[in-house]
Amino acid sequence: MKGNEEVAEKSSENGKSGRAGFHPMDGMRDWWSRAPHWQRYGVYLALIAGALILPAPAIGSFMSPDSDWTSVLIFPIGIYILLAIGLNIVVGHAGMLDLGFVAFFAIGAYTLATMGVNYGWLVWPTLLVGIFLAAISGVILGAPTLRLRGDYLAIVTLGFGEIVRITANNTDAIGGARGITNIPHPEPLFGTEFLLDAAPYYYLILAAIVIAIIFSVRLQKSRVGRAWAAIREDEDAAELMGVPTFKFKLLAFAIGAMIGGFAGGIHASKAVFIAPENFPFILSATILAAVVLGGAGNLPGVILGAFLVAWLPERFRFLLEYRILIFGAVLVLMMALRPEGLLPSRQRQAELREGTGGMGAMGAEVAGPDSEASAEVTK
Repeated sequence: MKGNEEVAEKSSENGKSGRAGFHPMDGMRDWWSRAPHWQRYGVYLALIAGALILPAPAIGSFMSPDSDWTSVLIFPIGIYILLAIGLNIVVGHAGMLDLGFVAFFAIGAYTLATMGVNYGWLVWPTLLVGIFLAAISGVILGAPTLRLRGDYLAIVTLGFGEIVRITANNTDAIGGARGITNIPHPEPLFGTEFLLDAAPYYYLILAAIVIAIIFSVRLQKSRVGRAWAAIREDEDAAELMGVPTFKFKLLAFAIGAMIGGFAGGIHASKAVFIAPENFPFILSATILAAVVLGGAGNLPGVILGAFLVAWLPERFRFLLEYRILIFGAVLVLMMALRPEGLLPSRQRQAELREGTGGMGAMGAEVAGPDSEASAEVTK
């Protein structure tokens, strides 16, 4: 009888845990997992069509009444989304806390600006060079530091971001504190002129986002993505099972850096002027907040989080300096009520309940309400 009572008690606890993990999006996820290919591609085409008409003035009159809506769609919204997709590979997939992601954004921007202004290079090939240099920088940063975990890795990446900014500030060859101006626009492509008109840049950043999404999804569903998930959940166990963890962590850093450099090059060509103060630490923190707010590891959630983090301060610009205060308070409230994010993946929800704080095994685990550690504390 005692054994039956224990089994019943465990079954009851499991049922409660299952209900606690239920999310309103679960039904949609179940439908999506069973949907045939034609339905999925129909949804993809509808989303792309919606994105193409997003700059319409009728939409902009509500979304950004105090600013040019198309410009807002490029920066900060488009750039933030692209940066969040890149950072999600490092934080969401591989489970490494990166506080210096803005460094790769700066490297891509300065590569395009320096080569274009000082040497007259064309924008399109220079953009590829910036992506390559950002990836090399990710490898240079990761090679000596990826043996570290958690807070230690976060501090090292933060320092790298500051090193890049301070170096740019003190190097006259790349403009120093004055920055670089008269950055060239991209050459005409398919009959489209990239001048001061915001529309071509919006479609350029939209194409970049689509490419980054396809690349990220393909990686997540590949052997590489499975290795990242194993590292995020338990790096030691993954190592024991034969996963070359260092190699895959280095690959995550390099790929995330590539997307960051891609965003930097596009931003520089649109902004025409860049300076070291355009790449502060707070930008890294903001993109990380977008990833966590949306749901680290879940690409739709990350895109939603980046959109909200970029758009809300612009939408409520009429509140002046109070808009940032209110925005910060909303972020704190959301993290308190929904630490797993707005659109978390089921896997990350399970990790949160098991006590990994919803961010994978990054050395700063927090016992979840259903974890064994939590049960021990409450005895």
